[in-house]
Amino acid sequence: MPSPEAAGPAPVPLLTPREGVPPVIADESALDAVVSALAQGSGPLAVDAERASGYRYGQRAYLVQLRREGAGTSLIDPVACPDLTALGEAVSDAEWVLHAATQDLPCLRDIGMRPTRLFDTELAGRLAGFARVGLGVMVETVLGYSLEKGHSAVDWSSRPLPDPWLRYAALDVELLVDLRDALEEELRHQGKLEWALEEFAAIAAAPPPPPRKDPWRRTSGVHKVRRRRQLGVVRELWEARDETARRRDLSPGKVLADAAIVAAAQAMPKDTRALAALPGFGHRTNRRQLQQWQAAIDRARELPEEELPQTAQPPQGPPPPRAWAERDPVAAARLTAARTAVTAHAEELRMPQENLLTPELVRRLCWEPPADGGPEAVGAALRALGAREWQIAQTSGLLAKALSES
Repeated sequence: MPSPEAAGPAPVPLLTPREGVPPVIADESALDAVVSALAQGSGPLAVDAERASGYRYGQRAYLVQLRREGAGTSLIDPVACPDLTALGEAVSDAEWVLHAATQDLPCLRDIGMRPTRLFDTELAGRLAGFARVGLGVMVETVLGYSLEKGHSAVDWSSRPLPDPWLRYAALDVELLVDLRDALEEELRHQGKLEWALEEFAAIAAAPPPPPRKDPWRRTSGVHKVRRRRQLGVVRELWEARDETARRRDLSPGKVLADAAIVAAAQAMPKDTRALAALPGFGHRTNRRQLQQWQAAIDRARELPEEELPQTAQPPQGPPPPRAWAERDPVAAARLTAARTAVTAHAEELRMPQENLLTPELVRRLCWEPPADGGPEAVGAALRALGAREWQIAQTSGLLAKALSES
């Protein structure tokens, strides 16, 4: 197997589907046949899903790709077959192999597919020390094949899907199990396989994340908006845009750009004529849309003071690290020492620091360290914060030393 550091310089062959591009499954009878074939297959199940991010509202799946030994590759249209619960149950005994599992699992769960065991080839690559962990790079580096490029950001909600797109989608699972096997061997060689399996088990068992609080605050450029009344405009426009995007099944950015929301909040236009003069509300915005956006601005203008959003969210957890030196110099020193220790050990293990221990977890530990600063107490604190056992074993001692010396 090639070194994790870099791919070889020799040209690599372009991968083609072994059985050709399979037809898209778009009716229940064809789906039943695929369920039966995959259930009778053997070994791990390669899984991928294509979404229409940037085109459609939400993160639903518009194509599901599956491959298993003895069953070949299947492409399923989850628009025509929206409930894949029976499929998920038929392959529940298999280990599912995904690349960047946390990206695909939410949309797979929405259609009834939930793994009990998984292997994440992207995370495996990170733990093994590969500098670049995209699927195409990993397949080329590890297996010596080049995947077709150019269709990852297309509108997968289009129908019918063009043959080149389907070939691209089929190739995403063509060698996924082979990649899994090679990475398992590399992780075993490095003594990291048990760490990876612990990470994979945690991903499979994790519940869906709770809804974001105040999602409108993630509007790009909102930091430029200083006053509460203006923030009220951001909130009202964001919510109006979200409702329209949901109703029209469009990406919110296609309905109204974040930059336009921020420009309107800063300018606080008093009528549609003034609004139309702002960036993002020009000649392509019709009168009805302008009235809709102006109504949202007017609602914010009329809100009572007590209903306006605060300029800053209530603090949750430690303050930003830049404020530590002033607020608590001792804690700042602890954080510097802990970061240095974790970063150095991550470099020794040849993995990203955030995979050894997330920066947020390190900050929380340093802001409120255990009274007993020994390795056992530090380990218990890390466990309470959600660290995995392998992470605790690798970092509790060095963190205890860093905290005691700072």
